[in-house]
Amino acid sequence: MKICFFGSSLVSSYWNGAATYYRGMLKQIAALGHDITFFEPNAFERQAHRDIADPDWAKVVVYPATAEGWRGSLDAAARSADMLIKASGVGVFDQELELAVATLPSRTMRIYWDVDAPATLEAMANDVEHHLRRAISSYDIVLTYGGGDGVVSAYRAMGARDCVPIYNALDPETHFPSPPRPEFACDLGLLANRLPDREQRVEHFFLDVARTLPEKTFVLGGSGWDTKDTAKNIRKVGHVGTGQHNAFFGSGLATLNVNRDSMARFGFSPPTRVFEAIGAGACLITDQWPGIEYFLEPDREVLVAANGTEIAGHLDALNPDRAAAIASRARARILSQHTYRHRARQFNDLFDGSSSRIEAAE
Repeated sequence: MKICFFGSSLVSSYWNGAATYYRGMLKQIAALGHDITFFEPNAFERQAHRDIADPDWAKVVVYPATAEGWRGSLDAAARSADMLIKASGVGVFDQELELAVATLPSRTMRIYWDVDAPATLEAMANDVEHHLRRAISSYDIVLTYGGGDGVVSAYRAMGARDCVPIYNALDPETHFPSPPRPEFACDLGLLANRLPDREQRVEHFFLDVARTLPEKTFVLGGSGWDTKDTAKNIRKVGHVGTGQHNAFFGSGLATLNVNRDSMARFGFSPPTRVFEAIGAGACLITDQWPGIEYFLEPDREVLVAANGTEIAGHLDALNPDRAAAIASRARARILSQHTYRHRARQFNDLFDGSSSRIEAAE
């Protein structure tokens, strides 16, 4: 099947947390015999911050971030695609692309792949004139990278023909244990870009914890934090490219996941960082959200905290041996149930209708 995919960026993770998801999913979908072309705009300095070369499993088309650029790319894709996927959060001309894809001839399968479903659904709920309210019923199916039954029900209520979550996962060829690096050494690390609907939760679950534990060391990675006033025991390292993620996650006693507001409310939305960190051999502490037990067993494979006080308690009770045991059990669980190979099989079954093609690929 010829698949044309419009997303934020495949080759750059700069201000683009979806890059890991795109790479893991599309590489494994291609391994099942599908032909993939990824269209991304030349925007937000991402091309200047590439962290991978064009992969051999997908053709990458970088188009100008202009009206002519997206229209020309969509016309070219529509002529050749068996399936055309519009991902949420491209960043430029999203509304125009989403409406245009919805009106393509029915001979092309049209997929809306939402990589931030809770935020999209909240925007739709708060705006009766939201463009997706009139467009979503024209898509053959909505795929999401999280959200569980709450997201599925909400999308169907908005008129989607169907909605299927395809969760984040681990690419073990990309994220694996690697030697620690001194610049990332700490008691607790957090890798997260500074975003409005995450910042308050980062305050409660990370920044405030550092203030209450001055004897502990903390490392904060991600873009946008340089102007944030933080405690002296927090070391800010700025943007961390994907090539450094394994070392980042593996250099601390533990690493922290903090979901954004909307994702925490909907639950069942583990971000890519959860799987990256576990793949790299990290002991994970996460904020509490519905569905965590679907992916990891609390207290055995992950430490869960409802607030900053509980995070501080986890850190006080954690030693290297216990951290290593938690990390080992978590990695074994994810490798057995939650890799992108598992997710690609799910995708293939949705549109292939049988397992014969997958079995042949194996």
